[in-house]
Amino acid sequence: MFILVFFNKYSYAAYPTLVSKLQKAFDSIQSWLLALATPAAGISIATGAFMKKFSFGDDEKIRTGKKLIRTALFSYVFVLLLKLILTTISNLLS
Repeated sequence: MFILVFFNKYSYAAYPTLVSKLQKAFDSIQSWLLALATPAAGISIATGAFMKKFSFGDDEKIRTGKKLIRTALFSYVFVLLLKLILTTISNLLS
């Protein structure tokens, strides 16, 4: 009886240290990704808007500006959806 109580109380097999360190690392990476994606998307959208505004009628610059804005928006939405999916999976597993 003593052996069962002792091993259940001091057992690390239920939640290994390596798993907890990896989980903290992935959470940190996820938060940094979201923190960096927001200003990057804003800068890309602003650059595309300025490119469109100051194209002076050049069709190629207008197309490039629109493409830059569209790509930045799609990328930012992708990052937000990825965070949503990872959070949902994390909630389902715990």
